[in-house]
Amino acid sequence: MSDLADRAGVSIASVSRALSGSPGVSDATRDRIRRLAAELNYAVSPDAARLAKGSRGRVAVVTADVAHWFYASMLEGIMSSLRGSDLDVLLYEVKREEERRRFFEELPARRQVDALIILAFPVSEQEQLQLDRMGVTVVMAGGTLAEQPHVRVDDVEAARQATNHLVLAGHERVALINASGRWRLPYAGPQDRLQGHLNALRDADLPVEEELMVHAQWGTAGGAEGMARLLSLPRPPTAVVAFSDEMAFGALRTLRRCGIAVPQTVSLVGIDDHEMAEVVELTTVRQPVLELGQTAGSLVFQLLSGQHVEQQHLTLPTQLVIRGTSGPPRTTR
Repeated sequence: MSDLADRAGVSIASVSRALSGSPGVSDATRDRIRRLAAELNYAVSPDAARLAKGSRGRVAVVTADVAHWFYASMLEGIMSSLRGSDLDVLLYEVKREEERRRFFEELPARRQVDALIILAFPVSEQEQLQLDRMGVTVVMAGGTLAEQPHVRVDDVEAARQATNHLVLAGHERVALINASGRWRLPYAGPQDRLQGHLNALRDADLPVEEELMVHAQWGTAGGAEGMARLLSLPRPPTAVVAFSDEMAFGALRTLRRCGIAVPQTVSLVGIDDHEMAEVVELTTVRQPVLELGQTAGSLVFQLLSGQHVEQQHLTLPTQLVIRGTSGPPRTTR
């Protein structure tokens, strides 16, 4: 900038105003400075400009799995909402326990970002303390984190919608395949979805039978194993709610391998609306994953821009999507 000022015969302040479009420089001087800047291949450093404003202009996104459809969809939403905002996004994957421990211990984003978005994984008290010490904006997308801003869905309500759909169809023995075992830290999702399932049964004055609530490893294999356990009961259920669509896919595989008609003999409902749910005609409760990411990105942008954000704790609605795996129970067995 000093070289450019010397060539143009003006002050460095005039060069700065001319290149930034600020007032205080005549049009002729502005054009001359810009022509000289082009000849010298001069460009304002974005990092320097941000530092001058006391900002890094970067947002870090921390996820447990880049490849998984849920996290990838949420990341797509964040990127789309921040596109054109002049904010860069840094991505950190903490898939393995060692990666997670190193991230929170070393906090590589400490001196590099203005905000942190955490995608739907539990955070320990010690990790929360380390985040607080960063002194930057923290937003949880797909869950809650103490009093930090968040964007989420109501998992209790999502499970209630799934179970209530089957109850209204006439089922009285509705089972739940819940998820367990994937997370080192307590995770609210399984407990909340269990609560929603129980709420729907109690609202319908149906008995709560422990044998109809099984816990299995999260994922397709866990869903298959959970359904096998339910089918081994002396009186198998006529309908099943799975913790997630992926667990429902495994449950559906078990039912088909056993030659059990779906939904004529057993109805099945998942939660999420996975991209493959429509392909296999799975009835599910959709959570708006892309919109969760978009809303989280928009929330971060508003907070960093100094805008007044009246509501920093946002809950997006879920929606029952009825397809081919659910229906009324058979009148005869």
